[in-house]
Amino acid sequence: MAASMCDVFSFCVGVAGRARVAVEVRFVSSAKGKGLFATQLIQKGETIFVERPLVAAQFLWNALYRYRACDHCLRALEKAEENAQRLTGKPGQVLPHPELCAVRKDLHQNCPHCQVMYCSAECRLAAAEQYHQVLCPGPSQDDPLHPLNKLQEAWRSVHYPPETASIMLMARMVATVKQAKDKDRWIRLFSQFCNKTANEEEEIVHKLLGDKFKGQLELLRRLFTEALYEEALSQWFTPDGFRSLFALVGTNGQGIGTSSLSQWVHACDALELKPQDREQLDAFIDQLYKDIEAATGEFLNCEGSGLFVLQSCCNHSCVPNAETSFPENNFLLHVTALEDIKPGEEICISYLDCCQRERSRHSRHKILRENYLFVCSCPKCLAEADEPNVTSEEEEEEEEEEGEPEDAELGDEMTDV
Repeated sequence: MAASMCDVFSFCVGVAGRARVAVEVRFVSSAKGKGLFATQLIQKGETIFVERPLVAAQFLWNALYRYRACDHCLRALEKAEENAQRLTGKPGQVLPHPELCAVRKDLHQNCPHCQVMYCSAECRLAAAEQYHQVLCPGPSQDDPLHPLNKLQEAWRSVHYPPETASIMLMARMVATVKQAKDKDRWIRLFSQFCNKTANEEEEIVHKLLGDKFKGQLELLRRLFTEALYEEALSQWFTPDGFRSLFALVGTNGQGIGTSSLSQWVHACDALELKPQDREQLDAFIDQLYKDIEAATGEFLNCEGSGLFVLQSCCNHSCVPNAETSFPENNFLLHVTALEDIKPGEEICISYLDCCQRERSRHSRHKILRENYLFVCSCPKCLAEADEPNVTSEEEEEEEEEEGEPEDAELGDEMTDV
């Protein structure tokens, strides 16, 4: 049983606290489903809405590699200087203007039972109230035989970096329902997300749900069931239901990125300095990022993903009129207008990152088909309809250099802080 669009929008306003009343959800078509539309003029640069996710989780490899984030809101927990020292591999790295670091370690708290860290008492209590009572392993946090640890290890063996999803996002969905007094309300909210495993009309199957992954999915389903079975969600634990849950997270999960270093850099950019001092600071930051790239590569942020009801209603365009970001260094998602949006106009974001959007129409369609189960018909794709359906040699070389395993990607854009 599905909630109405009004129910969903009211929930978003309630949890986000800052959603505008300038948008509405409408049914677009059987192919596109629902979409988000402006109800009044939205000006370029304006924040359209701010939304809190229903659930969010840090990626498992990201956490294992000591990217320290709040276990609830994903706020970066390292001081900017500590972050720079780890990413550069230089323990003596010193940052100027340390007062610009916004991390408040005096506010950090851990779970008294399993010791996972939170950025504040508010986050610790929010997690405990929503899902952590079910998921807390207590003193078995490091026990490899604990059911949740077995599930996480199996996931890491299937989904290597670069990560775009986490089995723990699904676990928190189940735990939320387990703990809820009104289970039906949460089930209705989760049911709003598209969970098709295939686009039958286009004969497209999600890349991680093909025949060659059946064994891996069955192992994950078995471990998921052993760790978390809930009678009210019994359909999620069947083979077909688990595939649908997997597809829900894969096609709706929004990447979240946080970084104390990035926040420090933004604060430095806002400083009013003499020209010579500005030049020196900019040169320092440029060199810092070169050192990080040499030591760590592209993995700069604490990374995770979340399920956002209102954001999930935004359809894709290769020429989007809005973009997502996380400027508060936590899981609060901001959607901002990239151009003036007229009343009645659909608000579209891009499911592709900047580099992917510059690729050929054929390459863009390949990514969107495999990860989101649709063929894009945005203005850019229609204008390039006569282009050959081949991947350029340059793009093929880039894909080979990236060396990305075929089974290592669930499609959701990792948004910069």
